[in-house]
Amino acid sequence: MKHRTLAFAAVSLVLVALVAFLAAGCSRSSGGTGVEIKPTWVTAQVDGEQVSVSRSEIDDAQMAHFRVEDQGKKMVFMAYRLGEEIQLRASICPPCRSESFSLAGDVLVCNACGTRFQAATGDGISGACKNYPKAGAAYTVVGDRLAAGIGDLVTAYENTRVAGLP
Repeated sequence: MKHRTLAFAAVSLVLVALVAFLAAGCSRSSGGTGVEIKPTWVTAQVDGEQVSVSRSEIDDAQMAHFRVEDQGKKMVFMAYRLGEEIQLRASICPPCRSESFSLAGDVLVCNACGTRFQAATGDGISGACKNYPKAGAAYTVVGDRLAAGIGDLVTAYENTRVAGLP
């Protein structure tokens, strides 16, 4: 009876250690900060061929997502501050169909599958969808607005939907 109690205690201890190890290994935080910035959805303004979002909303949120529709095609984008620069990228993970990413230091993390991408380049680091880099779009700053041409946004979105950047 004493051996059964000891064996049960040993197995229980191993299981607790295994659960703790797996929980630490599956953590999505990275980039050295240990802090993951979740996305905030903002509203984009469309004026002809220009799409803009508030730069102060991006700064406040630190990670902003917004939707754009062009000729019936619905697209999602993300804008985030990385150091002194704002990055503007397509926000889609085609294999897992996610449209949401978080920022963990200098790493983008897909909120559905956990695939990780370099925030500065959009290149895949690890995970099931790493072959679908997040393409960037050119933008200009006009007052408090970050403005991009609809053509540049469509190109970034389409480039992200295909494995590898063109």
